[in-house]
Amino acid sequence: MTDKYQADPIIDIFLDDLWSTKGLSDNTLSSYRTDLRHFDCFVLAKKRQLIDVDQLIIRDYLAFRVEKEFAKTSTARLLSSLRRFYGYLLVKQTIEVDPTALIESPKLVRQLPDALSEAQIDSLLDEPNVEDAIECRDKAMLELLYATGLRVTELVSLTLEQISLRQGLVRIVGKGGKERLVPLGELAVTEVEQYLMAARAELLGNKQSDVLFPSKRGQMMTRQTFWHRIKLYALRAGINSHLSPHTLRHAFATHLLNHGADLRVVQLLLGHSDLSTTQIYTHVAKARLQQLHSEHHPRG
Repeated sequence: MTDKYQADPIIDIFLDDLWSTKGLSDNTLSSYRTDLRHFDCFVLAKKRQLIDVDQLIIRDYLAFRVEKEFAKTSTARLLSSLRRFYGYLLVKQTIEVDPTALIESPKLVRQLPDALSEAQIDSLLDEPNVEDAIECRDKAMLELLYATGLRVTELVSLTLEQISLRQGLVRIVGKGGKERLVPLGELAVTEVEQYLMAARAELLGNKQSDVLFPSKRGQMMTRQTFWHRIKLYALRAGINSHLSPHTLRHAFATHLLNHGADLRVVQLLLGHSDLSTTQIYTHVAKARLQQLHSEHHPRG
């Protein structure tokens, strides 16, 4: 996009409607905005406008992305954005035909999430030095993340009123404004209690905040900052496995299933609206079933 580029106003109208009616997160809205603006630039180069787009222009754009070697996952997300956008225009009767209706999504090979072993998780969680205020905070955050399977964004945005240590519960408002209660577990409760008694006031100084895990400036941490903290402790613990911001979330789900949890229970804890999203973990359940069969069946 050039400095002279002016986005089609209909993009912001669409995004404002999504924000007000669907309660989507800022990250999701930002992804839609990026996808639609890049497509808008391509459409403008064709001397057309977004409301005049036909199936041919969309196919040309997909071919352009293939030529530029965009990832299939990125293109699949783009198509999802375009489908929602043109579905909105169709409902509003701004267009008569949805140009995305006959466009197929690229076939994706579903990648199984990388998950750390239980021994690696133990090493990672043991790494922070609780005598240091920042590391005491990080220790509580890591324990809470592994105990609950929260998204990193959900973790860093937690407020004091969302957690009840007496009941051992955390109340999460996830994607689309959906609320769920997640149990903490004894270790997570203990570490959060220690952090609240020993470190939080030091991090805040004289500032007032309802953020559960403030930064050293007394503000809400960014997810990028905490992700860098995770990588620091993994490096110190000698963990060389590929890590992602969802590493502990994947470990949470995988280890629950390894210990016999039901897939639908894991779905509820992770906050997945559709079981199909959680089913990426079914390889874990199958492996456990095979192990149990091998150990206990007379002809296993």
